Parts: sequence; structure tokens; C-alpha cells
Amino acid sequence: MKSRAECLRKYGSDYFIDKRIKEGSLYKLCKGVYSEEKNIPELALLSFKYPSAVVTMESAFYYYGLTDVVPDKCDLATKRDASKIRDKRVKQYFVEDCFFDEGIDTVNYRGHSIRMYNRERMLIELVRYKSKLPFDYYKEVILNYRKMLPELSMQKIQDYAFASPKSNKVLDIIRLEVL
Repeated sequence: MKSRAECLRKYGSDYFIDKRIKEGSLYKLCKGVYSEEKNIPELALLSFKYPSAVVTMESAFYYYGLTDVVPDKCDLATKRDASKIRDKRVKQYFVEDCFFDEGIDTVNYRGHSIRMYNRERMLIELVRYKSKLPFDYYKEVILNYRKMLPELSMQKIQDYAFASPKSNKVLDIIRLEVL
């Protein structure tokens, strides 16, 4: 994927960009985003369009195989002072600045690099948003976390829990429901 600025550097002008689009060697995916591939996964497109955001919640749970429920929207986390994302395909989560960068990984999603919180951080997010998730969905994800517990880093979980808001409550829930 390329931004409009990258396409202008490569092709020279809007005229030549439009010419490539008409030839079929370049595709306009949305405003300001172009690709030489016709079909780009929406998660990859939205990650490219909002580079400072991080994939989180239901989108990350689905990617990690913790649920088989396909999310309706792409869940993106941004810093608390970030602008509101006005895209109907995105559900935005505002995260405290001191906790935002904890657990960000770059993962490969169908050949595209996207920023996503790691599995340990997502366990913390699951517990933090427990009351806002449907009970059946929460239980499904918790049960899948129990199955993969040996693969997870307990040190990372503990570090993220201590860095999170309401850390004592988060740690208590993890001890009771996961460990």
C-alpha cells in the first residue's frame, strides 16, 4: 500500500496516478490510499490508514484465534488525546498515554504488517473491558486463554497488569478466572 504522497513521488503527478488506475496497474482503495494489489484485507487497510493506532479487542482476539466470532468493526486503540476516527468501519478505544505503548507487536496479517497488542496485553484488555463484553463472548475468550496459558509469559502479564489502571482489580480477576 502507498499513500498519495508516495504515489506522487513514484509516478510524478495526479495525471500519471489516474493513468495507472485506468490501466489497472494501481488501485485506489480509499481516499489517499493506493495499492498495486486489488484485494487488500480491511484490517490491513485500516492499519495503514491510521498508522498511530493499534489493533485491539475483538479484532485482536479473532486474529489470535481466541474466538471464532468475526468482528463487525475493526477495533483500534489510540492515545487518549488522539483525534476521533470518523470511519464507520472502526471502533476506537482511547487508552491512557502511559499505558498505550505496552505490548505493541508488529504482526503479519495476510502478507501485511500491522501493529497489534500481543496476547499477554490482550488478556489485560479482556479483563479491563469485562463488563462491556457479552458474557458468553467473555467466557469463550477466557477459556481459550486458559488453554494457551503455558505459551504465555507470566512476567509480561504481571508487568502489563501493574502498568494498567486499576491494577489490583485486574490482577485479582486474572488470578481468579485464568490461573
